[in-house]
Amino acid sequence: MKKIESFTVDHLRLNLGVYVSRVDHVGAETVTTFDLRMKYPNKERLDNGAIHTLEHLIATFVRNDEEFASRILYFGPMGCLTGMYLLVHGAYTSEDILPLLKRAFAFAADYNGEIPGVSAIECGNYELHNLSGAKQEAAAYLEVLNHAGPENMNYPQ
Repeated sequence: MKKIESFTVDHLRLNLGVYVSRVDHVGAETVTTFDLRMKYPNKERLDNGAIHTLEHLIATFVRNDEEFASRILYFGPMGCLTGMYLLVHGAYTSEDILPLLKRAFAFAADYNGEIPGVSAIECGNYELHNLSGAKQEAAAYLEVLNHAGPENMNYPQ
């Protein structure tokens, strides 16, 4: 089988940041996939409860964002637990999506209240949540986003 693009990225040289992982064309439509790298690969990982709570908080936020709500196709965790994927309808750069991500992660870092969608009816693993951990991870990633430069928005060559 042909190796998929995400396996061609040198994870040993990858910084924390936000990267265009791929741009796909589905008929006349364009979909941009973003790699939101929150942890250093093979060195750190997100707590299962924290990443699950972040998924609920950020997915709810971006799907309600005034500017992007109608363009969000997917937000969810990476299997390796080092970050998240965001799929957006349209052609965007990391710089284009940065304001949305800053708003979303600031929302999660400051969130107080009931986690959206956290009941047995709404979620397939509703007991696996960690709000305090999610808030800590959101605040840490927000710092990365607030200081992001080219080294945090372009995959290493």
